[in-house]
Amino acid sequence: MVSREIVIGDHSKADASPAAMLVQLASKFDSSIHVDQAEKRTNAKSIMGVMILKFAEGEKVTVTAEGTDEETALAEIQKFLEA
Repeated sequence: MVSREIVIGDHSKADASPAAMLVQLASKFDSSIHVDQAEKRTNAKSIMGVMILKFAEGEKVTVTAEGTDEETALAEIQKFLEA
């Protein structure tokens, strides 16, 4: 299991919903991926769960991945969230 604190970047210019884009990215991986924000924890592959988090630029979240491709999954999700 790997975990990392990530600072959310500016996604205001994204063509699609950042929540939908995160779910689509997370769903590419076999690993279990969760996002923690304050007191909330959600499955990164769940659109409803991710939408509830309402990410804001500059906010810190913790992403945890567990599975065969956990390192790659965490690196790709960090790259997306920080962009």
